[in-house]
Amino acid sequence: MNYNPQRALELLRLGSGIPNATFREGQEEAILSIVEGKGRLLVVQKTGWGKSFVYFIATKLLREAGSGPALLVSPLLSLMRNQIEAAERMGVRAETINSSNEDDWPNVEAVVNNNEIDILLIAPERLANESFKEKVLHPIAHKVSLLVIDEAHCISDWGHDFRPDYRRIEQIIKTLPPNLRLLATTATANNRVMDDLKSVLGPDLDISRGDLNRPSLTLQTIKLFSQAERLAWLAERVKAMPGSGIIYTLTKRDAEQVARWLKENGLNVEAYTSDTDDRTRLEHDLLENRVKALVATVALGMGFDKPDLAFVIHYQMPGSVVAYYQQVGRAGRDGNKAYGVLLRGHEDDDIIDYFIKSPFPTKEEVEKVLNELDAESKGLSIPEMMSRVNMSKGRIEKTTKLLSLEVPATIVKDKSKWKRTPTPAVLGESLQIRAKRLTDVRKKEHEQMKEYVNLAFGEHMSYLIKVLDGKPDTVAGPTLPPLPETVDTELAKSAIEYLRRTCLPVEPRKKWPAGGLPIFRVKGDIKPEHQANLGMALCNYGDAGWGYLVKQGKYQDHRFSDELVEASAKMIREWNPQPAPEWVTCVPSMRHPGLVPDFAKRLAKALGLEFVEAIVQKNDRPEQKAMQNSTQQARNLDGTLGFTKEPHSITKKPVLLVDDIVDSRWTLTVCTWLLRQNGCGEVWPMALSIASKSDSDSE
Repeated sequence: MNYNPQRALELLRLGSGIPNATFREGQEEAILSIVEGKGRLLVVQKTGWGKSFVYFIATKLLREAGSGPALLVSPLLSLMRNQIEAAERMGVRAETINSSNEDDWPNVEAVVNNNEIDILLIAPERLANESFKEKVLHPIAHKVSLLVIDEAHCISDWGHDFRPDYRRIEQIIKTLPPNLRLLATTATANNRVMDDLKSVLGPDLDISRGDLNRPSLTLQTIKLFSQAERLAWLAERVKAMPGSGIIYTLTKRDAEQVARWLKENGLNVEAYTSDTDDRTRLEHDLLENRVKALVATVALGMGFDKPDLAFVIHYQMPGSVVAYYQQVGRAGRDGNKAYGVLLRGHEDDDIIDYFIKSPFPTKEEVEKVLNELDAESKGLSIPEMMSRVNMSKGRIEKTTKLLSLEVPATIVKDKSKWKRTPTPAVLGESLQIRAKRLTDVRKKEHEQMKEYVNLAFGEHMSYLIKVLDGKPDTVAGPTLPPLPETVDTELAKSAIEYLRRTCLPVEPRKKWPAGGLPIFRVKGDIKPEHQANLGMALCNYGDAGWGYLVKQGKYQDHRFSDELVEASAKMIREWNPQPAPEWVTCVPSMRHPGLVPDFAKRLAKALGLEFVEAIVQKNDRPEQKAMQNSTQQARNLDGTLGFTKEPHSITKKPVLLVDDIVDSRWTLTVCTWLLRQNGCGEVWPMALSIASKSDSDSE
């Protein structure tokens, strides 16, 4: 079809809201290439360049010429919301089918089949859904005029944000007509990723690549290893910064903790994670400057578009230069000066190491899953596998998904059950080869970030562009002065106190694991009279505040300090559970037989209560932390604990049940059941800390 430059420019001005807007270098050429069907195109341009304008204008022009609708594969819900709003401004009728709008699916399916929309946005996971393929994709497949793959680096194993479901796109592309218009876009593709994309999207792929330099951004790194110092720095500096911004954390827990601290210090901020209920409202609050900042995980990432964002601050170091460039690139997209500041913390390396090890299953995990499926011709559901293999639910889900994406697939899903295919199990080895290769790359990327942190002020942008295989020769010096690296001493003290008073709830379990505990002869719901009350933990294990003292007490001193006794007694007094506990007991251990009883006795004395050693471990079992999922953790306790005391007047009264570190909560659950079974009063669990596990937020 013929390209209409005047209409394209008109659509650009409608979409941008700028009456005299003109195309940026490469934009119009990309639109022309798509509309005239000149082949498959990969656009690699920095954030803020306007990649969405390319595919929305192309879609509108194609639709006005009588072509069918476009299909856009997009990875994040927040990105979809942004895209739909941008499309509507230029009269592009856009709809989405994703996990957040299930009630709307029938209506969306109807308008798609009636040819009443211009572009349909879907998450890559939809491509695995048989209902979606049958009701939506197959009926319009022959009509689709353009396939858009946004954030295309997610296809690549080498990409910083590899999404396994994006691999389904490769299978679909192989079935598409060779002349179908295809556009892939990304801001973060180095040469290695682009080579990978060529193999997936086709060897005839044209590439439009722009300048990666962000002259509006002043980049800076500051080493403040303690969490208290970083919290103090944020409270002082963010308040003084003009405009609004984003503060990125590596975990959900840190996002919430940092947001609470900044609120206490008078800053209008909100936490934003995948668990946040009203993310749409928070996005609009930031867009319209109703909040100073969102303290966010990567859930607020690709595609969030606020051109005048004045700062992006990282509370911890991301795992790769590519990920950092993508995130910090949210700031200064309108060309005005903005800060990108990275704070280096002591916990960064541990969290990143966890991320490096977690994306791919190990050889042993693959073998465990395949062996169980080989032995069960009818297949196994995820809960059934959890009862058979000592792997976490997340690891089982990751393993099954990746095996199902092998070509040909090693396993397939039939309703709720996974089943083996005739494909030889040796194909699982290709997954392991890929995992080893990529783990090595991730480790190298981690080292690059460590180098980045050590750079002098003014060297950061050149380094980013060089690592991304761009041309750093266009980089000039920073346009803003460096921010102070000092920390207010009183604020730092206040931050330590804040971290030490952040107690955590310990929720009681209400159901036994699938299949129950056969030795104890319990299954199904836990009777209310056998359940624990809501408990409390002093801290997160290993965290700033009290967490380091817990770690030191358990593994170095082999005795918990008097400071922890005093802090726990203070927490319990402020907690003031009712009916109040009248005696204290504790969880037993064969490996550390004196550690928790010693602490519990001193705590009981501080509270003025009697200590009774009421529960005993009858036989040795593997440590609970070696059990990888809830079912295995519960079964590991089955029959191994017992009640040692005959009921007497004190044990019939409410009790404080003490443990050092809570992980699965099954030990507290079984101990509570034993106490209540033997006539004890209400049980109030109390722990020094909650086990530290990475609560990453990738969607």
